[in-house]
Amino acid sequence: MHPIRRIAAAITVTLTFALAAPALAGEADDYKQAREDIWQWSLDNSPWLSESVGDRRNDGKLGDMTIEKYDREIAETRAFLARLNAIDESKLPDDLRVDYGIVKTSLEDAVKGSAFDQARYVLFTNRGGWFSSLPGLANRSPFFTATDYESYLQRLEAYPGYNRQGIVRTRVAIDKGLTQACAPMEGTVERLSTLIAGAPEESVFYGPFRQKPATISDEQWAQYKARAVQVIAEDIYPAYEEFFDFYRDEYEPECRTGAPGIAATPGGKEYYDYLVGSFTTTDMTADQVHELGLSEVTRIRAEMEGVAAEAGYDTREAFIEHLRTDPQYYAKTPDELMEAASALAKQIDGWMPKLFGLLPRQPYTVLPIPAAQAPGNTTAYYESGSLETGQPGIYRVNTTELDQRPLYELPALGSHEAVPGHHHQIALQQELDLHPLRRNGTFFTAFVEGWGLYSERLGIEMGIYDTPAKQMGRLSYEMWRATRLVVDTGLHSKGWTKQQAVDFMTEHTALSAGNIDAEVNRYITWPGQALAYKIGELKIRELRARAEEALGSEFDLRAFHDAVLENGAVPLDVLDAHIDRWIAAQQEG
Repeated sequence: MHPIRRIAAAITVTLTFALAAPALAGEADDYKQAREDIWQWSLDNSPWLSESVGDRRNDGKLGDMTIEKYDREIAETRAFLARLNAIDESKLPDDLRVDYGIVKTSLEDAVKGSAFDQARYVLFTNRGGWFSSLPGLANRSPFFTATDYESYLQRLEAYPGYNRQGIVRTRVAIDKGLTQACAPMEGTVERLSTLIAGAPEESVFYGPFRQKPATISDEQWAQYKARAVQVIAEDIYPAYEEFFDFYRDEYEPECRTGAPGIAATPGGKEYYDYLVGSFTTTDMTADQVHELGLSEVTRIRAEMEGVAAEAGYDTREAFIEHLRTDPQYYAKTPDELMEAASALAKQIDGWMPKLFGLLPRQPYTVLPIPAAQAPGNTTAYYESGSLETGQPGIYRVNTTELDQRPLYELPALGSHEAVPGHHHQIALQQELDLHPLRRNGTFFTAFVEGWGLYSERLGIEMGIYDTPAKQMGRLSYEMWRATRLVVDTGLHSKGWTKQQAVDFMTEHTALSAGNIDAEVNRYITWPGQALAYKIGELKIRELRARAEEALGSEFDLRAFHDAVLENGAVPLDVLDAHIDRWIAAQQEG
């Protein structure tokens, strides 16, 4: 199972527990018991998940990456599916019927993906893997008591074994011809080497020990600090060196030099067909997605030409060239970029009560992408927080290569990654009155990323695209997501080269060359994920237009947004049916 994909069925417990179907009266009771068993099964076997919800059962553990563990997960997932299939869905009340469909879809997707060796053995992309997740451990961990620090130290001590599990499983990927393409992975060791470049006290892993909490005595704090230095020097640094040696000596010589798409690997075409459906939660084919992308590119291009004319340029290309090369549009220092991103985020915060009736309690902050992950990474991303662990949501901004990070993109970027985009949707989902499996254990990229892209469009109503440059920034971002449909399917279904993908995005977007290169590398190593954004956004826009037409002057934008988000992340067909019911209820009311 791909390490970045969050699937509810990705955690394991004993097969006996998974198969045990309690004798309860009624279909509703049967389903509720199965759902709770799946949730407890997930918590038992996912230290990252359990910790994020404040459950301490996995303190000190990192998890298990062995293929044996993966195979047990799939067997147990099948057992849970058998329990769900034995329930007569038609006898469930409406709320549980929606719930049942969502949980079942998540489990089915995990089983379907397990048929492919790519899902079984490919454990990293150019953007991340087990080795790049560890530096973020401190950001996802609570640090209030001695127990918290003890758990963190034990996890650091467990990393060498965890790392070897990843290496062993990746060796199988090498043997099966399932390595990543060479070009997108260039510089992997160099980027990660910064993690172990200095003294242990200077490393990111030592971060939690730089400020003593009042709950720990001076003597115990001194012991923890000394232990942290020791484990970083004797466990963490050697483990990273072990990975670097493996990567340079075994993996890099076997990376793929031909066509970069997944179709060039054994069974890759069929795997990509699965990914198209999995990431979009539709039955669209790769060809249909490609044609939709071309249609969207044509539509957005016409809008871009209109903005260029408004700015006084004869052509779209001339205005884009101006935007790419004029220094006024670029921050001179990382601090300047962070200040601009933070100020804009606060401005957008002021609009939130006008767009939503329900707001989450959890705050977010704006921070740079850590130095080890920043080079070659995307422009920004969001890290979810947790009220249980005391962590805010984080809108991460890339402060490297400043000449590739135009300020006019910040309105669209912040709207997507922070609010009203990812932070609002994800933090709100964590607080909804749903079963915890639904709040924390199901994730549908088409919904989550579709909402993020839809949120960029809400910036029009917020008035934040107040110059032609910012308007072009928004349209460039929308074009970026439209070209993804063409480029991703081109790479993985039509045999495109990396240069073809770069040329297509260069021609149609206003993205800088550095951003385009980073994005194409991402699509090559993470096939299918990029399709979710535009597919999801178009569905939400379609549903809003349907509601506006049906309700006329009675349409309430805040109520519509709350209705879209009130079930958390769901497959697009479930969202469609839910909004139809919501429209009918508004008409009756």
